[in-house]
Amino acid sequence: MKFDFLACTFIGRKYLLAIMLDRKIFTLLDVAQSVEKTLKKRYTSSFWVKAEMNKLNFYNHSGHSYPDLVEKRDGKIIAQMRGLLWKNDFLRINKAFLDTLKEPLKDGIKILFLAKISYTPLYGLTLTISDIDPSYTLGDLEKEKQETIQKLKGQGVFQKNHNLNFPLLPQRIAVISVETSKGYADFLKIIENNPYNYKFFLHLFPALLQGDKAAQRISDQLKRIKKLRHHFDVVAIIRGGGGDVGLSCYNNFELASEIANFPIPVITGIGHATNETVSEIVAHYNGITPSKLAQFLLQKFHDFANPLKEAERKLVDKSRQILRDEKSTLLSNVKLFRSNTENILNLHHHKIGNLAISLSQQSKFRFKSEIDILNYSVLTVERESLSLLDHQNRSLLQLTQKLDLGSHYKIREHSLELSSIEKNVENMDPRNVLKRGFSITLHNGKAVCDLSQIEVGDELQTLTFDGEIGSIVQGINKTKI
Repeated sequence: MKFDFLACTFIGRKYLLAIMLDRKIFTLLDVAQSVEKTLKKRYTSSFWVKAEMNKLNFYNHSGHSYPDLVEKRDGKIIAQMRGLLWKNDFLRINKAFLDTLKEPLKDGIKILFLAKISYTPLYGLTLTISDIDPSYTLGDLEKEKQETIQKLKGQGVFQKNHNLNFPLLPQRIAVISVETSKGYADFLKIIENNPYNYKFFLHLFPALLQGDKAAQRISDQLKRIKKLRHHFDVVAIIRGGGGDVGLSCYNNFELASEIANFPIPVITGIGHATNETVSEIVAHYNGITPSKLAQFLLQKFHDFANPLKEAERKLVDKSRQILRDEKSTLLSNVKLFRSNTENILNLHHHKIGNLAISLSQQSKFRFKSEIDILNYSVLTVERESLSLLDHQNRSLLQLTQKLDLGSHYKIREHSLELSSIEKNVENMDPRNVLKRGFSITLHNGKAVCDLSQIEVGDELQTLTFDGEIGSIVQGINKTKI
């Protein structure tokens, strides 16, 4: 039995070997070369294909690119193939994209390309790309831009950031940029070296500003700033260098929506003058370049400072004019007072002189009369004459004393009157009035006499003895009379 089993096994193996020797067997290279030959016969010319370039796979050392080409349906990949872009073709096509789209070839864009099927036993099936139509991709990017605009309008937020009130003095600025970028450096140079010495507070939130990840990075920084929004007046997105390259990220819906819904004004200086992106459109203000954006902020300070300086100039001029007028009035009153005083003194001096002359003449006349009487009656009434003379002498002395007292009284009376007038004039001096605690309140350069002329929020100037006080009306209480 053992012999029979071994014999059967030997016979079976020999039979199987004979069968294998009759079967045709191909090597892997044979199969690959057969496929290569078939494809060369079937696909002899180039043809246009539309697909999504999932990944560019560019190699710097060779300059060649090996893009992954896919077709998606409902977000799922239903076909994929490897592409090939030789260095010279890549440089030519990339330049065409930069000229037309202002964007380079990159991951994730839809393309219409001219290709030829190539197959090698070592690398397999490849679509060798000889040309790409940038207008097809441009249409797709423009479609994305318009879809973003329509979605924002549909949500009613397209003009939301535009409608925010812009700060009167935008001093606190949150800047989204790259610290080493030329545009950011230009912005800082203009802001920090402005000849008017306007002061700004700038805080940098660094982010990528171009490329596939830029939209997400900028959105992340906007969310950070939103939490700190009470510390800032505006947000400035500044992109430096790069010309018009890499701008499609600013048409991204999430980024544009974040800007449109931002609670404080967003201003942009992305650095290009054509093809305005959605992010720039929905921003409160687009300065185009970082330098123009800096000049816009300085102009806001100009718009505030110039009227303020003009008001200051007018206030100073009006104050000086009032002081000149008051000084002129005071000098006129002093001059009039001196003139009237001199006239009064001259008049009284004249009256006193007349009285003295009259008194002297009357005295002489009286003396002469008495002497005549005495001469006539000297012999007969010597004693009486002497007595009378003595009496008259006493009367004359009393009269002289009365005259002297009367003169002094008159002079003192008029001196007191003059002192009173001079004191009243001195008390009426505006400087002395202000010294006593009084003040003059001005509104628009005019003295406030009626509270109906004043409203809450008006600016007032109060003149005191040693300076001026500026104030803003917070409330008005009228006294009931």
